[in-house]
Amino acid sequence: MYKGHIMSDYDVIVIGAGCGGLSSGALLAHQGRRVLLLEQSSRIGGCCSTFEQQGYKIDLGASIIEFPQVIDWCFKRMGTSFEKEVDLIPVDPTFSAILHDGTSVTYPISLEETKREIEKFAPEDVKGWEKYSKKIEGFLDAALDGFFVTPANNLTDVIKLFAKTPALLKYNSLFFSSYEGVMRKYFKNEKLLESFSFHSFYAGLPPALLPGHYAMIPYAEHKGIYYSKGGMIGIPKGFQSCGEKAGMIVQVNAPVEKILIENKRVKGVLLEDGTEITANIVVSNINSKKMYFDLIGEEYLPWLAKVGLKSYVYSMATPMLYLCLDYAPPLKDHHTLMTLPMGKTNDYWNNHYLKGSFPQEQFGILSWTTKSDPSLAPKGHHIIAVTLAPGVYNLKGTTWDAEKPHLKERIIKFLADRYLPGLEEHIVLAELSTPVDFEKRLRSPEGAIYALRQDLPHSMMFRPSARSRHIKGLYLTGASTHPGGGVPTVTASGMIAADLIEKYEQ
Repeated sequence: MYKGHIMSDYDVIVIGAGCGGLSSGALLAHQGRRVLLLEQSSRIGGCCSTFEQQGYKIDLGASIIEFPQVIDWCFKRMGTSFEKEVDLIPVDPTFSAILHDGTSVTYPISLEETKREIEKFAPEDVKGWEKYSKKIEGFLDAALDGFFVTPANNLTDVIKLFAKTPALLKYNSLFFSSYEGVMRKYFKNEKLLESFSFHSFYAGLPPALLPGHYAMIPYAEHKGIYYSKGGMIGIPKGFQSCGEKAGMIVQVNAPVEKILIENKRVKGVLLEDGTEITANIVVSNINSKKMYFDLIGEEYLPWLAKVGLKSYVYSMATPMLYLCLDYAPPLKDHHTLMTLPMGKTNDYWNNHYLKGSFPQEQFGILSWTTKSDPSLAPKGHHIIAVTLAPGVYNLKGTTWDAEKPHLKERIIKFLADRYLPGLEEHIVLAELSTPVDFEKRLRSPEGAIYALRQDLPHSMMFRPSARSRHIKGLYLTGASTHPGGGVPTVTASGMIAADLIEKYEQ
């Protein structure tokens, strides 16, 4: 049992009720620590949240759960399990893809059934699918065993990580290739490659720029993907429930203005309303770049740390269109990808994203959540969340606020023309969230959905350390730390932070 510091209000203050903050807070409460979790908004979950309008329960961002075993590990550390705490709905097929020429492909969970689907339109790549599956299966086993929940704060940690899981060394070529390079090694058919082209944006970069180990994403879906009944907020609610049973206190509508520092050690936080709350440990689940510069201040950082933090590039943002409909849309599956050829996907990044434009032709994901859970909407009604191609934060020559009204109509027309005929006649509610809206709602700088880029210069030991090198008692979780953005990975970051605190804060 942790004895704590009797002069403090709490042993630990956690800033931010995303899955990283909630998982770390719950685990720390189960260590016997007095934990206060502060959330700036009225709702927990961050990007993995659900809001309600006119009887529709709409997911804010995340729409499926991959790598469920990582989340299960977290719950098992608290004496329970993922399936006990969250009502999980299996999603099968993994997804359908509507290609740019109008044809579609569907990939079931079963690897054998997927192989048969590939044989129908790309028989020359069946052997490639078998080789790819074998390669990624081995890598995935090694990565889950050592990569996800092992600290990578410095070179020593990374050496220990590979020493702990030497099997990872067999796959080091993946880390030094690109997503596109790995996929083209195994597949030649351009339609097949196109069907996997959007998966690179699950990690925030185009196929040519994303590190090759992310080629595990399409395969990992075949290990099982799930949806949380009642909306994706079920996952953070599960963490909250487990934490509260161990004494964790969650306070919403409590934005933090400053992390208080004394003699290079945290001593608590100052809320925007002027309230001071003391603790000898602070866990920050917010964007680390914002945290160091806005909540702490440059005066507490050595010059080299300031240079390093300023060099970090925020991840891509994305607009999302939430559609509430009075009919069942002409789709087949929970996820339908609207794709472009892999080369054109790269061109989109170079010719539009990097130049600050948002073109007419779009690609992205149609998340039909009521396909899996009809209870999210009134009887006979449905919800589609449309995640669009990456949208740069700074539009050239205009702003998102200026573009928003007619952009929504433009996107609806595009969807009706290409994917959902007659869509306009069935819309009950349509709401567009731009990168600026996400920045305001989540306090995520530039609306960055993965916090920081996820290329090699922003990976592992190059990502902000989970245990601050500059401020004693300060720990980091969330998308801007290792292992990166995504519901299972930010949950893993919470486990890493809790382990480090258990080790260093007695």
